[in-house]
Amino acid sequence: MARVGHRSFMGDGKPESSGGAAAPATMPAAPAAVPTRSRLRVEIEGVVQGVGFRPFVYRLAARYRLGGWVRNDARGVVLEVEGAAGAIGAFQAALVAQPPPRAHLDAVTTAWLPAEDETGFAIVESEQGRAVTAPLLSDAATCVDCLTEVESPGDRRYRYPFTNCTNCGPRYSIVHSLPYDRPRTTMAGFPLCASCEAEYKDPLDRRFHAQPLACPVCGPSLSLLSASGTALASGDAALREAGLALRRGEIVAVKGLGGFQLLVDAASEKAVARLRTRKRRFEKPLALMVRDLAQARALCSVSHRAEEALGSPESPIVLLPRQTAARIAPSVAPGSPDLGIMLPTTPLHHLLLREAEGPVVATSGNLSEEPICTSETEALSRLAGIADLFLVHDRPIARHVDDSVAWIFRGELRLLRRARGFAPLPVPSPCDLPPLLGTGGHLKNAVALGLGRRVVLSQHVGDLETPETVAAFERVIADLLRIYAARPVAVAHDLHPDYASTLWALASGIHAIGVQHHHAHLAACLADNGTDGSALGVAWDGAGYGPDRTIWGGEFLVGSAGDATRLARMAPFPLPGGDAAAREPRRAALGLLWEAGGEALARDESLVPVGVFTDRERDILIQAMRAPGLYPRTSSAGRLFDGIAALLDLRQRTTFEGQAAMALEWAVDESERDAYPLPLIEVDAEESAPRYELDWRPLVHAVIEDRRRGLSTGRIAARFHNALAGGIVAVARLAGERCVALTGGCFLNRRLAALAANRLEGDGYRVLLHSRVPPGDGGIALGQVMVAAARLRGEPGRLR
Repeated sequence: MARVGHRSFMGDGKPESSGGAAAPATMPAAPAAVPTRSRLRVEIEGVVQGVGFRPFVYRLAARYRLGGWVRNDARGVVLEVEGAAGAIGAFQAALVAQPPPRAHLDAVTTAWLPAEDETGFAIVESEQGRAVTAPLLSDAATCVDCLTEVESPGDRRYRYPFTNCTNCGPRYSIVHSLPYDRPRTTMAGFPLCASCEAEYKDPLDRRFHAQPLACPVCGPSLSLLSASGTALASGDAALREAGLALRRGEIVAVKGLGGFQLLVDAASEKAVARLRTRKRRFEKPLALMVRDLAQARALCSVSHRAEEALGSPESPIVLLPRQTAARIAPSVAPGSPDLGIMLPTTPLHHLLLREAEGPVVATSGNLSEEPICTSETEALSRLAGIADLFLVHDRPIARHVDDSVAWIFRGELRLLRRARGFAPLPVPSPCDLPPLLGTGGHLKNAVALGLGRRVVLSQHVGDLETPETVAAFERVIADLLRIYAARPVAVAHDLHPDYASTLWALASGIHAIGVQHHHAHLAACLADNGTDGSALGVAWDGAGYGPDRTIWGGEFLVGSAGDATRLARMAPFPLPGGDAAAREPRRAALGLLWEAGGEALARDESLVPVGVFTDRERDILIQAMRAPGLYPRTSSAGRLFDGIAALLDLRQRTTFEGQAAMALEWAVDESERDAYPLPLIEVDAEESAPRYELDWRPLVHAVIEDRRRGLSTGRIAARFHNALAGGIVAVARLAGERCVALTGGCFLNRRLAALAANRLEGDGYRVLLHSRVPPGDGGIALGQVMVAAARLRGEPGRLR
């Protein structure tokens, strides 16, 4: 089998106990005075729609000979059962202890009613007309039962690419509105054949009320199109021809669950290089899809925990240490010690990977940084000149959903990009929330909707740099508000005045609440860990707009979503060229050198990042740094990483965000234990600045000296990382908080996160890390909602 187990990883990124649901508090027993025949009403909130919960209740009622009914409603599932009091008690216990694999019960409310002498049990029509708060289920990878049918020649679904059941298949990518019923999905245009309708109506069948139910007679079908849109083959022939094309080294655009993917033979350097050139994704690592775990192990070291994640219903791309002898094209992930691995997520992918034989690159069907295509028309237009062939189907996609990306860190699955399999499952809120919208940031955007005791976080949208991505951002907002029939009382946004997400919020006509970027990071980490208490937030990233109109990014905040104080920061330095420095680490290095040693050091051409500038370029930048205010100053830890990477000549320019910092992390010699000096100093700061700074200037001088005396790049990189971890501990000792939250894009650096967490825990601190939402900007919409809610409750909800 290609999949291992079928454990659920639900919204928190952690495996549930066997049975798949986290049981709430035990349901109350019947009072002593209940008559022999009783009736119980049960209202359930949680992930209970689209997971086979109603047929589960039906079978449970039959087991205990109970009458009554069950239906979906706007908040979840409601049911009434009637029968002997003892049987109802047994029913109650089983309802909580034995739910379907993908169900997750958040709240169960019960009430005893007068008996109505009802003996039959029925699944009734869903309730209409109430505000929807029931969580919408995410798409799930193919289960073992369905895959067995697809691989069995005698089965009527043999080699059928759209096989699914109650435990797997599309959900979020096909639903138009709630409650979740077939007429409200993109399957509405596929009337059930007699055989499928019999399965749909049979409470003992695992496809009972499976809304995406389909078969070769009545379901979606495949077609293979040329680059011009001409039909070349259909059905199984289309699939086989697409597999042959992959083996020939051609690029095939495949319409998957939530949009198009671009596939190419991962062993062919020529094919991968052609994909990179056409897609304009020149160096950023590409993900791989493998046929099964055996292929995954041939490429990477796969732990038991990683096996569970790869084989889960969520089936994310998991970053795994690559094997030295991995037979893939060098340009798949140049320089990276890890490979992003995923298993097939649909029967279509399972079948195609068998035809392709070897691993394939599986990357988003788009130009770099644009949203993925979701329709054939859009794909033929936007992917023209990229894909050689298009493997498509006629089931419409309601919304784009990228693949999720995760890693295993400190024994847990932690999300780096939250999309298919996880979105839009809610993140529980530690407090009640009014309807609130969070518009997120500018890069790696995701939006959030607060509803009661949960926050619905959208799928990954992307960088709001193009009209296409901004349009996708607006569609995602409209989508969430429509599905949940929500009317936000306020919209929370970043303070940066030029972000597309900020501009949308200010133009929305909804009460707008500005939330500082790093305060949102801290609040998101607290919510991710289920706490509304206070902590020291170490919020390190590339850039965030500060209330003082400078660029923050190396911040130490003490407090909560309700109120926070900026205790310390990374010492600021000039950023020659402003935003251009994010793409040219040499500029960050020049700013560091200027701040650490003045003009003489900034003109020292023996230092690589100085020497790579032309004389004219260098003169212009230095002249501008002489004049206060011409270039912004920043406390960014991300730009510090970039500058050190440039000093070590790892990267002078980058082609994607975080590339220089990644090169610096990958260079670390883990045997090195020494650390550079990074003193915590008290400063006479201006009114808007903190009193304490981590002074990196001695560190820069030490790096230059070690570089000149020939110390290896690996040891220098290690000493730099060790210094940062020591600096975090030094501020923690000053802060007086026993809980430390590590948040922001810099903590995508596994080395930094591990060093800091280990050092802090060694000193007795409780460390909070992200798991359900990414530590980078993909999680800040959650924090924006939490800060805005605090402000509406009358708390300061601000950063001082």
